[in-house]
Amino acid sequence: MTRPKPEPVQVVKQRRDAALNALVAGVPYIGFLGIRFDRRGDELTAILPYDEKLIGNPFLPALHGGATAAFLEVAAIVELSWSMLWEGVESGAVDPSGPLRLPKTIDFTVDYLRSGLPRDAYARARVNRSGRRYASVHVEGWQDNRSRLFVQATGHFLMPER
Repeated sequence: MTRPKPEPVQVVKQRRDAALNALVAGVPYIGFLGIRFDRRGDELTAILPYDEKLIGNPFLPALHGGATAAFLEVAAIVELSWSMLWEGVESGAVDPSGPLRLPKTIDFTVDYLRSGLPRDAYARARVNRSGRRYASVHVEGWQDNRSRLFVQATGHFLMPER
């Protein structure tokens, strides 16, 4: 009995990157905010590069609360979608170029812990529960030091039909 030859690592990495790029490109608002994602295996870190248009209070200056909340919500939705796609991308069963259905936000609660400074921000989301119809995600945002959060959020989402 012969085992099928495993795919080269580069092919799998290219398939993962193509799936993530298709997921991000499917939401124009992600491009408007300039959000990028750094993928290390199955772990995603969202990056919000500093831009003058993101400043809400020019006297402090501080990041706008709406831009910060949108950044965390995007991070949560992309992480949730990525976790749904992961197995299919790994096996090659999911075509990343096809239309992707994203989870819909039921509610999203943001805790502003301190002012966002005029610099790059980072966020990492963790899926607490994901079922057929409902999912719960927690997101943490930081700027210079991961242990010094400036914002965190919890969201509940309605899952798309698979």
